[in-house]
Order: sequence, then C-alpha cells, then structure tokens
Amino acid sequence: MAGTPGLGPISPRLQRIAEQARAMPQVALTTLAHHLDHDLLLEAYRRTRKDGAVGIDGQTAEVYAENLEANLRGLLERAKSGRYRAPPVRRVHIPKAGRSETRPIGIPTFEDKVLQRAVAMLLGAVYEQDFRDCSYGFRPGRSAHQGLQRLWKGLMDLGGGWVLELDVERFFDTLDHERLREILRQRVRDGVLLRLIGKWLRAGVLEEGRLVHPDAGTPQGGVISPLLANVFLDAVLDGWFEDVVKPRLRGRAFLVRYADDAVVVFELEEDARRVLGVLPKRLAKYGLRLHPEKTRLVAFRRPPRAGGGTRSGTFDFLGFTHYWGRARRGFPAVLRKTARDRFTRSLRAVAQWCRRHRHLPLAVQHRELTAKLRGHYAYYGITGNHPALQRFHWEAQGAWRKWLRRRSNRARRSWEWFWRLQARYPLPPPRVVHSVYRLAANP
Repeated sequence: MAGTPGLGPISPRLQRIAEQARAMPQVALTTLAHHLDHDLLLEAYRRTRKDGAVGIDGQTAEVYAENLEANLRGLLERAKSGRYRAPPVRRVHIPKAGRSETRPIGIPTFEDKVLQRAVAMLLGAVYEQDFRDCSYGFRPGRSAHQGLQRLWKGLMDLGGGWVLELDVERFFDTLDHERLREILRQRVRDGVLLRLIGKWLRAGVLEEGRLVHPDAGTPQGGVISPLLANVFLDAVLDGWFEDVVKPRLRGRAFLVRYADDAVVVFELEEDARRVLGVLPKRLAKYGLRLHPEKTRLVAFRRPPRAGGGTRSGTFDFLGFTHYWGRARRGFPAVLRKTARDRFTRSLRAVAQWCRRHRHLPLAVQHRELTAKLRGHYAYYGITGNHPALQRFHWEAQGAWRKWLRRRSNRARRSWEWFWRLQARYPLPPPRVVHSVYRLAANP
C-alpha cells in the first residue's frame, strides 16, 4: 500500500497518554477516543498476527489487506459512531497440559482483532502506569522469565519460607462483567471505549453452530482479554495484597503473578495461614473462587547446610518445578526443572510430529525438529535445568529414530545407522538461554 505512514506519530501520542495517566493517578480519564484514528488502526493492523485462525466470517488477513484503506476507514467510522457490532467469537478447545480436560479458546474475526488491538493500545498506555511490579503477564517489556527471576531472587533473599500456590478456578470463564465495568470506570470514563468493551463482553460465543451469550467471562484468545484480566486482577489481588495485606503482616512477603497464575511467598507460617484464610472471601466478593485442589500452602524452607531435618516441599510455577538443592559451591539454593506435565506434553508433541511427517525428506524433518528443540530450549533453558534439557534432547532423538525406522517395511535400522544420520543432520544440543549468572553480571 503506497503512502503508508511510519510509526512516528503513534508512540509520542501513546507516550502523552501515559504521562497524563501518570500525572493524575487517582483521576478517571474521560477523553481518549479522539486518539482512536486511522493511524492508530493502521498500527494496530501491523501488530495483529496475519497467520492466526479465522473467525466466524472466515476472512483472512490477506483478503482484508486487499482493500485495507477502505476497510480501516469503515471500521473507524463504525467504532466512533456506535454502529460497530462486535461479532461472536468462534470457540475451539485445546487440550490442557497432562490432563484429559480441554481449554476453551475464543477466536475473533480479523477486523475485530484489529479494533481490539487499537483499544488495548490506548488502555495499556493508561493502565501500565497503575499496574504493580508483581505482575508480569502480557505486559510490554515483561516476560515469564522475568517473573521466574523475581521469584527465584525473592526466595533466595528470604531463605525460603511458605509458598501459597494460587489457582483461580475457571478465571476467564467466570470474570464478572459488572464488577469489571466498575473497575474500569474508576480509571477510564470515555464512552466510546467503554461501549466497545461492553459490546465485546456481550458478543457471545459460537460453538458447534450454537450461539450463546454468557453472563460472565471473557474469551481466552481475544486480543483485549489479557489486558482486561490484568486490570481486574490488579484491583482484586495485586493492589489488595500490596496496600492492605502487606502492612498487616509480621514478616516479609511478596507476590508474583503472571496473568491468572500467581504465587505468594511468606517469611512466616502465621502470615501465610492468615492470608489463606481471608483470600477466598476476597475473591468471592468479585465472583471468583479458588480451586480447592490446586490451591495449596507449601513449606518451602531452606534445608540446613549440614543436611538432615525435614525435607522441603516443592511447587510448580510457569512450567517449572521449584525445589531446594545444592549450588555448585555446595550451599543450599533454589533450583528449577521442567515440570513433569510440561515435559511430557512437549515430548509427546515432538513424537506426534515425527509420526505424522516421517514421509518428508530428511532435510525437511531436520529443519523442523531443529526449530522445535530450539524453541523448547528458548523457554526451558534456565540455570539449573540442563539435566532436563539433556533428557529432552535424548528422548527427541529416540522419537525421531523410532519413526524413521517405520518409514517402510524394510529391515529395522540400527543405532549405528542413526548416529551416522545424526552426523549429517545433528539436532541442536541443550543450551541454557536464560542464565542467572549473566543476569547478575548485566543487571
């Protein structure tokens, strides 16, 4: 498309919104919709994935781009005038890690993704000034690994303690619409933006040809859903913990949250049990409920240097099992390894890919498997997890060999044959991508 404007006009505008929100932390902003213009929609289009699944209208990004200027102008006019009708999301189900249950995912139309992205950019500029430092999920410049690093450092500084694993039961399905609107209106009172959010909340879900309009929840998969979830949980959990709970505790404590996954670490058992006692009432006030089986209090105390004593418990967070072990120099340290269910799920995915694509040329299989292993290392390659990476590398090699041997009815290939193949098509070795030592050297 000729004459496409650059990114220059966008960032300064969002920066001005952020500065205004930072300067007036207790004020509800009433004039934001005038920033929703063609340039912002164009930038939102650029940031929207073009290879995602299609919504109920079946329109792809390529088809939308054929008449992009007219489509964006029409979208802007409908959004500003109030004539925009949010289409229902198409619901699909994906399996949960290591379970027979599935996770419902809502897929909006491509045009709806663009508009949601634009509104999320505006609201994000406001709420990024309010969000607490304990929140790491779906925020610019923050990642799961930063949350893991904060948790690791906090545990090491405290010398362990009591870890409260929090699991909000079906959070994205039970998020209370009216409570969310109340929380939003405390900071944003722009009628255009609030009306659009209300339409997305009421849009409905299309599943197996049946349209339903749930009274609660926001579909996972929607572009604006992570921001709305952060806004809701910042008010319900983060702000409450920092402003109300921590001043009343006898010992030290800290919270780390990534979207709806959270852990709270306490120095004293007494504080941990008090918070665990009042937390269900706090969440129930906003229509949420703790999962009775997945919420637990873990004694995560540092073992004595001489050994012996009660063995410390373990807990999982963001795909890693945290446990006490020994550092290279022999002193007690918090170590992390790939959680069992995540390891099994990742390895099963590699094996299934090898089975379904064993007919492809070896060079093609090698290229795809290399990308998969590097992607695994990119997330799970943290300090202390090298043994699990090595095991994953070995098991992936075994899965590849197994299905290569079944390409035909000829005699089965030996390991010697496979090692010769590996010499020509080597799979990438395990690599620690996220090192606490590099982070310490370059804070």
